[in-house]
Amino acid sequence: MFETIEYIEVERGRGGRNPAPYQRVVGTFEVEAEAIEAGRAARSELLEKDGEAYAWWVVRKVGAPIAQWIADSHNPREFVLDLTSGELVEVE
Repeated sequence: MFETIEYIEVERGRGGRNPAPYQRVVGTFEVEAEAIEAGRAARSELLEKDGEAYAWWVVRKVGAPIAQWIADSHNPREFVLDLTSGELVEVE
């Protein structure tokens, strides 16, 4: 099982950022590709509503400490983690 998690930095009054982002489980999926598609859809939805917000999405195995797919709202690139090297690799 895979889960898609959304994190959004919430603005405090007077333009400050909240150090603890809002976190929401977008969904839980049996197939990793479905979890990634849900992350992409959540990203598109946020960008349509608020292009200035900073948010990021991760896909991971349920309960795992390591993300298998990462994207954020200020960068069109997407990444996966190479578990053998610990390096982020851009998805092309």
